[in-house]
Amino acid sequence: MRFPALRFRPSVAAVVALCLGLPMALPVPALAQQAPAASTSAPASVRYDIGYTIFYPVRSQNGMVASEHRLATEIGVDILKRGGNAVDAAVAVGFALAVVLPNAGNVGGGGFMIVHDAKTGKDVAIDFREMAPAKAFRDMYLDGQGKVVPDRSLYTHLAVGIPGTVAGLAHALEKYGTMTLADVMAPAIRLAREGHTVTPQLAGLLEVERDHLARWDATRAIFFKGDRPLTAGETLVNADLATSLEAIAQQGPKAFYEGAIAEKIAAEMARHGGSITREDLKAYKVVEREPVSGSYRGYTVKSMPPPSSGGTHIIQMLNILERWPLKEYGPASARGIHLMAEAMKLAYADRSEYLGDPDFAKVPVKGLTSRTYADELAAKIDPEKATPAGTVKPGKPAPHESDQTTHYSVADSRGNVVSTTYTLNLNFGSGIVAEGTGILLNNEMDDFSAKPGVPNAFGLIGGDANAIQPYKRPLSSMSPTIVLKDGKPWLVTGSPGGSRIITTTMETVIDHIDFDMNPAEAAALPRVHHQWTPDELRVEKGLSPDTIRLLEQMGHKVAVKPTMGRTQTIQLRPDGLYGYSDPRNPDGMTLGY
Repeated sequence: MRFPALRFRPSVAAVVALCLGLPMALPVPALAQQAPAASTSAPASVRYDIGYTIFYPVRSQNGMVASEHRLATEIGVDILKRGGNAVDAAVAVGFALAVVLPNAGNVGGGGFMIVHDAKTGKDVAIDFREMAPAKAFRDMYLDGQGKVVPDRSLYTHLAVGIPGTVAGLAHALEKYGTMTLADVMAPAIRLAREGHTVTPQLAGLLEVERDHLARWDATRAIFFKGDRPLTAGETLVNADLATSLEAIAQQGPKAFYEGAIAEKIAAEMARHGGSITREDLKAYKVVEREPVSGSYRGYTVKSMPPPSSGGTHIIQMLNILERWPLKEYGPASARGIHLMAEAMKLAYADRSEYLGDPDFAKVPVKGLTSRTYADELAAKIDPEKATPAGTVKPGKPAPHESDQTTHYSVADSRGNVVSTTYTLNLNFGSGIVAEGTGILLNNEMDDFSAKPGVPNAFGLIGGDANAIQPYKRPLSSMSPTIVLKDGKPWLVTGSPGGSRIITTTMETVIDHIDFDMNPAEAAALPRVHHQWTPDELRVEKGLSPDTIRLLEQMGHKVAVKPTMGRTQTIQLRPDGLYGYSDPRNPDGMTLGY
């Protein structure tokens, strides 16, 4: 499939979205890239056909928030309207999502944040990823025969890592925000105490996870009515969470890591054979890191460094792909998808070997993201034929030099932007609520390599660099990303999706740069994913049968599977902000003012 190199936007994304029944955004003023209106002397049919854009993103002039829940987005926009900056709004959204998006939003998990400070031009990566407790050890999920015990790293108290979200959000606010913790947390506290309406989306997730959630009395007390999960239209109230949030708002993160909340979490662990102690909670530390940085077709891409694998491999894949004219091939073309899949295989093979917590393992970020190494990897790609995954091995970069999840993006009127991805790991994390806190606890310990060569819940394989050690942070795929044009923020994006986060985020960058799409069009385009093992090119429905046939003829094992990612994207243009919440989650919403 080829598209001529025309200046207007390809409509493939919109056509596919219409076929899938995805919603259209509300009309906004015409985008700058649309064709100029025909003169009044032209025939009526020409005057009627005035542009090429089918999907219109949300547009605003002063500030914008894109998140996976309408109520959280509204809270963030209100903070911006009150004079808060992008960090103030991001922290408010983070705490609000812990209430209204309990399957992923959290205070009992962890994550990453990329901040662009307009005043200094500085970009910083804030690492508030969970940490393994002091009692954790390499083989803690193996039985006496050395085999991985099913679900021990997922649905038991041993699955819980030391949470980092409260420390991370408080750190960001104190260092880069302008408002008080009490001010930005007040809306979340009110929502938790007064309750909010369960959406059909949340009701469906509660039903799917009912067996895991029903195991724990404190969890059932919040999410169940009698012997069944709450259903759409019912009210979800979490009074214990409101009390916990009030303590954090008044006392700061010490309430969580040293105060009454810490006591309750430690007691929950002691009752059920968990590892986390009060000393572990007190020992938690937020780390500021330098974002991993690269260039792609004249744009600067900045994303999360290790212990995230996301930023490193996004830039590695973009380095490989930049040598091919993807724009000429067109979005959703067989040739373009083939090349992306081959780059993905090479990157994920390297991920299995080299990526881990940089405080415990030497991670060759500079080598993996170097242009020289990209040249070496690209030489292994046959533009006409798929390489069997079994023949792909981790490469040799330069020597060492140094589900559920949710993402939200924020931009303010001063040029500050924030890209945040945080998680409990799987839906509702471990499913365990620490009694008396209302706080769902993560199951992030599954993101360590329980045993070299054995895949985790997302099918990812790891090695010694990601082995379990006390106070080590598990490897992550979370990839909060910003793209700069001439040194100024141009795109803010990211996504949930486990191992698919990296490829979803990379494809979003390519859709905007190579195919000149707006955030709504990019969100509607079917996504593809290959993670080296299993040897499978996973695609969403909506690809042309002809395209799939061509990919199979190239040697790809194509599998149409459920949707991947739920991007929250903001694009900054000279005439304003353009944003869109991925229609794969109907609860998401982008708003501005």
